Amino acid sequence: MLYHAYQAQSDLMAPVKAYARLAAQMLNGSIGPLRDTLLVRNMSAAYQMVDRVGLTHQRPAYNIKSAPVGNEQVEIVETAALTTPFATLLHFKKHVATPQPRVLVIAPLSGHFATLLRATVRTLLADHDVFITDWHNARDVSLADGAFGFDDYVAHVIRFLEHIGPGAHIVAVCQPCVQALAAAAVMAEDDNPAQPASMTLMAGPIDTRIAPTKVNELAKEKPMSWFESNLIARVPLRYKGARRRVYPGFIQLSAFMAMNMDRHVKAHVELFHHLAGGDVAKADQTKAFYDEYFAVLDLPAEFYLETVRWVFQEHLLPLGLLKYRGRTVDPKAIRKTALLTVEGERDDICAVGQTMAAHDLAASLKPYRRKHHMQAGVGHYGVFSGRKWENQVYPIVRNMILQND
Repeated sequence: MLYHAYQAQSDLMAPVKAYARLAAQMLNGSIGPLRDTLLVRNMSAAYQMVDRVGLTHQRPAYNIKSAPVGNEQVEIVETAALTTPFATLLHFKKHVATPQPRVLVIAPLSGHFATLLRATVRTLLADHDVFITDWHNARDVSLADGAFGFDDYVAHVIRFLEHIGPGAHIVAVCQPCVQALAAAAVMAEDDNPAQPASMTLMAGPIDTRIAPTKVNELAKEKPMSWFESNLIARVPLRYKGARRRVYPGFIQLSAFMAMNMDRHVKAHVELFHHLAGGDVAKADQTKAFYDEYFAVLDLPAEFYLETVRWVFQEHLLPLGLLKYRGRTVDPKAIRKTALLTVEGERDDICAVGQTMAAHDLAASLKPYRRKHHMQAGVGHYGVFSGRKWENQVYPIVRNMILQND
């Protein structure tokens, strides 16, 4: 009933939003002495705010049309290199005279689309041939396509690396650092020719027993039966994935927003004033952020529940108990894949030390194949977006890839 209640509320709001959109357009297009009055500007801003209420379940566009390569801007063409029911291996294809290192960006499957890593991709494109795991919204995946669990995520990483070919590099952001490390370990044990040349793990929960955050504690304070009963819903019949069990993206977004509600309220108050005051640039900047933030996707229930249990409650990877397709995952098998871990000093989602734990697990790696970087002055998102990512973190990532290409 949870999803149906959300959908009913969304349906009820649709005509209200449509009216507000029309009213804002009429006020903005008005002529005469009233157009630039404080009353009209405030009314228009209010209507625009009403129109923005609610979420979208469609993936936003990456909108990366070109990238700087050397002294020129090179056209970017998005190409689906490989597609499964649950994900697309998206290639940001460009024509350059000298081949660049191939990088697979492994995006989180945690309630937002992979476009949340747009800034990460844009930065990487200057020096790399970039692919990304573009996850599909589970509510749009038919039940006939089967389940998607933790092992399936790892299998996708392996399959995508095999498709890209030997010598590729991986950059995993946040949640999938666990799956990336597992995939690299399995491929190393199999001596898979496509095992990555380097692996960058950024702000990921390799071992959440270290300096547990509020997020980690919330995941442990409830039994799995509570998660099953309260957070899992079935997709309504109107969608392609009808009756599929999912962890709805709107629940995950609500949890994220609750952690920093004051900040979000302040941002929307400022947005109203920017709209009313005619500060288009600042208003557009805020709207762009929340257009992305309010675009949510549903997670397959199997993947969500297994991640909560295996990563956050039972800590199977650091305890040496994680299995993939019945095989024990052994990070000590990794000998050829160089390892870089990156953490943010102020990260309140994945604390300092949790990602660095990967070095203890990949114990067979020679010292010259490993590196850790703790970025001062940034929180979770600052590790992979923003000025410090571009100016301080990215050069380290680029050098790690270049040294091992």
